[in-house]
Amino acid sequence: MASTYTPIATTTLGSAAASYTFSSIPSTYTDLVLVFNGGTTSNGPSMLIRINGDTTSNYSDTALDGTGSSAISTRHSNGTYITVTNDVGVAGTLGAQTSTIHFQNYANTTTYKTVLVRANNATSNGYPGVSAVVGLWRKTPEAINSITLTTASTTFLAGSTFTLYGILAA
Repeated sequence: MASTYTPIATTTLGSAAASYTFSSIPSTYTDLVLVFNGGTTSNGPSMLIRINGDTTSNYSDTALDGTGSSAISTRHSNGTYITVTNDVGVAGTLGAQTSTIHFQNYANTTTYKTVLVRANNATSNGYPGVSAVVGLWRKTPEAINSITLTTASTTFLAGSTFTLYGILAA
């Protein structure tokens, strides 16, 4: 990682888990970067983000997914989460999926929050090879102090890692 990245927290799951939450995120950085590397216990579920425990319809996202031979685009409006990727990976394959998630200007209390995602599924079996997603959290502007990653219908494998970095202004 660039020298401007400061590790805030990292976790490697000791057992399968339905979700993981970073909480008590300090507001001392300009932006956040969350890196996920892992897999799931069943094939191809969506990975999802919720911010500050908000489960209301304040989220939207647009995604582009490609396999090298085909491409798809999806859009969600007024959702209860941001979709990180439409397909996390193939069951039981640790390290099958890596996501880098950027939270722009996360501590600002006057603007909605933008989330940018790059994801890679290193396996085949009909799941997208790469994803690019832009998401928006439209709750009354507040600083992000917790981030939850979950999946639509499965659990993350033991050994999956979640790392949160803070970025200082250059």
